[in-house]
Amino acid sequence: QVHLVESGGGLVQAGGSLRLSCADSGTFATVHTMGWYRQAPGKQRELVARISSDDSTNYAGSVKGRFTIARDNAKNTVYLQMNSLKPEDTAVYYCHAQAISLSDKTLQPRDYWGQGTQVTVSS
Repeated sequence: QVHLVESGGGLVQAGGSLRLSCADSGTFATVHTMGWYRQAPGKQRELVARISSDDSTNYAGSVKGRFTIARDNAKNTVYLQMNSLKPEDTAVYYCHAQAISLSDKTLQPRDYWGQGTQVTVSS
């Protein structure tokens, strides 16, 4: 079952911009924190940015001032605006949500991941 649907990755030159989107496919009853992680080849997955249900945000130091995360709670959608992109931002970007699924009878919040979207920044 696909819970999170991502879009917006691609190839861009250094200094350019991209906007990632991630939407709940309609399977969540409640969504708490949403965010974006990334994984470059040979590296561990790392947090890029996250936003809680009260719109408080956290950013990785490497993206502060360049990336902006936002969410639309009515649509359970999270966005990542990426400006001033650098080659070191090249990675697969994964959407994450801590949420309660409509099909989960335990009603416990769990971690859900998108399928990943490739972002490539050329120098």
